[in-house]
Amino acid sequence: MDEAPASRDVARGDAPTRGHLIGEGLAWTARWSLRFLIVAAALTVVTLILIELWDIVFPVFLGLVIATIVEPPVTWLRRRRVPGALATALVLILGLAAFGGVVALIAPAVAGQAPQIAQGAVGGIQQIQGWLQGPPFNLGASQIGGYVQAAVQRLQQSAGQIATGVLTGLTTVANSVINAVLALVLAFLFVKDGPTFLPWVRRTAGPTSGDHLAEMGARSWLRLGGFIRSQALIGFVDAVFIGIGLVVFGVPLALPLAVLTFFGAFIPIIGALVAGALAVLIALVVQGPATALGVLILILVVQQVEGNLLQPLVQGRGLGLNSALVILAVTAGSSLAGIAGAFLAVPVAAVIAEILRYFGEQIDRRTGDREQGAGDVAAGAPGDGSAREKPTSVAGTTTVGADEEPGDATADVPGDGTVRSRSRATDA
Repeated sequence: MDEAPASRDVARGDAPTRGHLIGEGLAWTARWSLRFLIVAAALTVVTLILIELWDIVFPVFLGLVIATIVEPPVTWLRRRRVPGALATALVLILGLAAFGGVVALIAPAVAGQAPQIAQGAVGGIQQIQGWLQGPPFNLGASQIGGYVQAAVQRLQQSAGQIATGVLTGLTTVANSVINAVLALVLAFLFVKDGPTFLPWVRRTAGPTSGDHLAEMGARSWLRLGGFIRSQALIGFVDAVFIGIGLVVFGVPLALPLAVLTFFGAFIPIIGALVAGALAVLIALVVQGPATALGVLILILVVQQVEGNLLQPLVQGRGLGLNSALVILAVTAGSSLAGIAGAFLAVPVAAVIAEILRYFGEQIDRRTGDREQGAGDVAAGAPGDGSAREKPTSVAGTTTVGADEEPGDATADVPGDGTVRSRSRATDA
């Protein structure tokens, strides 16, 4: 009878005390907080460096985007024994010619229909003036004239600022032209020398780290290329149907608005919203509320068909990013670098997500949770540039399948196009 309480006391003494558990929790929190602060500081430094070197970073990013568009036809030509430099130059020249043709078609349309839009804008201002003179505002003509005069005086006082803004705009245009030319040159080099890049990474980083770096580079390239090509197809379909609808409604600048819709597709969610709002605004100014309502319904129908039918067929899982993350990425990119940042924000976020996904797969393999990693990979859909795809060409380079560990059936592709099988590398 006396031994039972004693044994209970011993057992109670062996169990961790409440204070001990709280102390361990606080120590764990402190260690991870310190690690988080170090990582956050490192990311902040990297971001500041990218901002300071934006004039160099932006052409590189833009060159990579152009390279993802140019690479498939160049690879097709290479398989038909066309030299890499010649194939790349030919595709780039044809692409520039197509872009110039589109600009040549848009410019006359804008110049020819500008008077009609100006006349519609004057009529719209007169309508607004009539509404203001009636109930419930009941503003007299003298009051409206006073407001207009005050606005004119404000513009005159801001003439210096406006002139400075114009000069800044001209400087921005000049910088944009320089960045575009530099991006084209970099895209040419990226595509021409692409087959030698991943083997160089493997040789430089070693058989273990090199395989991981090459696999992350290959997946990032596939994700970026899949996003650009699928958005181009989706934007083209949207532009065709919305352009036809604008022509049927008799809205001016139908062709420029269709082209804007195409380019707006590369900025998910936000681009479609801006392009659609501009089309509705022009329809309202020129044709009136009834036509504007019809254009709004047309845009909403096309966007619904795109989001629920076309996009799942073309992209599968898409970017693997939540819509809220897409909006936050576009907002952050536009606040840091304007329109260029908004354009590049989503592809960069998708590439970062793909790299994090690869890290997650490696953690699953190390912890033995292979079923979860295999399930994540199997969720990929063909055509979305996801991990499930096993395309064999990344700028002409043979890559590793997503369900294979780095070093499994990996192939180096030297400059002569021959394939040398490699032995399996050990895990990093």
